Amino acid sequence: DRAGDDTLVKVMTDGILLAEIQRDPTLRRYDTIIVDEAHERSLNVDFLLGYLHGLLARRPDLHLVVTSATIDIERFAAHFSGPDGPAPIIEVSGRTYPVDVRYRPFGEAPDDDRDQVQAVCDAVDELAAEGPGDVLVFMSGEREIRDVADAMGRGAEPGRVGHRPEVLPLYARLSAAEQHRIFQPHRGRRVVLATNVAETSITVPGVRYVVDTGAARISRYSHRLKVQRLPIEPISQASANQRAGRCGRVAPGICIRLYAEDDFTARDEFTEPEILRTNLASVILQMTALGLGDVASFPFLDPPDARSVRDGYALLDELGALQPEAPGEPRRLTSLGHRLARLPVDPRLGRMVLEADRLDCVREVLVIAAALSIQDPRERPAEAQQAADEAHRRFATDGSDFLALVRLWDHLREQQHALSSNQFRKL
Repeated sequence: DRAGDDTLVKVMTDGILLAEIQRDPTLRRYDTIIVDEAHERSLNVDFLLGYLHGLLARRPDLHLVVTSATIDIERFAAHFSGPDGPAPIIEVSGRTYPVDVRYRPFGEAPDDDRDQVQAVCDAVDELAAEGPGDVLVFMSGEREIRDVADAMGRGAEPGRVGHRPEVLPLYARLSAAEQHRIFQPHRGRRVVLATNVAETSITVPGVRYVVDTGAARISRYSHRLKVQRLPIEPISQASANQRAGRCGRVAPGICIRLYAEDDFTARDEFTEPEILRTNLASVILQMTALGLGDVASFPFLDPPDARSVRDGYALLDELGALQPEAPGEPRRLTSLGHRLARLPVDPRLGRMVLEADRLDCVREVLVIAAALSIQDPRERPAEAQQAADEAHRRFATDGSDFLALVRLWDHLREQQHALSSNQFRKL
């Protein structure tokens, strides 16, 4: 934390702000809170919006600014309405150019036996005839990106018009150096194959054309399996429009959607918020720690269903975070639960860290918990599986995949001290 007495603007994640609320429930250090990218409707953001909704009544001097390109404006304004009516709406229209949207569904006609890979290549081929400019292709995941990249590498990409394009992948698990390749100057046409990380998190420069497959991996809680899953699902209209808008930043653009217009109009207008499709243990933990009462009465934009609430309480009971239920009394945290609420991580990972502290092995478990909070950092691309297995084998430990992560971390720390900064970044 680099903030001090002379700090005017502090930039932080939603998880860090939640941790600050534990220490300062009225957020007296701030006179203005800006919640950016509110349309992503993450679990933390929805909880923060509900909490700030109640805090505004106790702190009329506090200013709340909610920013987004694609939220349901009227609904948000009504949610934060006051004595004078709905919250004011300020629209800031950036300079944009018209985008020509074309629908190119595949596999629907009896004589159309193309798969998604071929449909993407055909769309990029069509755009190659439209003039210079880079192409941004939205795919649902890494595997799909590799399939298209392989097809283009074999010559299935547009070769009839102009020169062969440079093909770059873009997804969250890529190293920073690999992601930064999209910002490097280049000649000729570039095709960027990206997940929905390119919708809002990263702006790809120089894009004149977009190809939208219309799907994304959406985190969803399975009540039956009691785990989070990542099924591939159709995106909402708002996400589709956000994707199309990526090619109208610097000049008129073209967006090809690989699904029918009827399919688009039948889709949900906005993406379902995470609070309706995830385990609620972390939210319930924070609410209980802050004494905010029953989940059902909390001012969520979209209240969660009763089954999700029950599953959240059940997990916290299993972790030992809640005192036994007493008739007519609100649930209270145990001493362990209070410590757990101060950790800005998933309660299951936080419970691991607290137990490790008790057993004097917190250094190792911190590494394991950090690795479990992200996608597996060990890559195993289809074209180099044997080489990847050999590289990973040096860190393997009999009986525990987790200890392999610790050995990998220790190796990286050794290399960080032994190598220069530039050499270490190239590992």
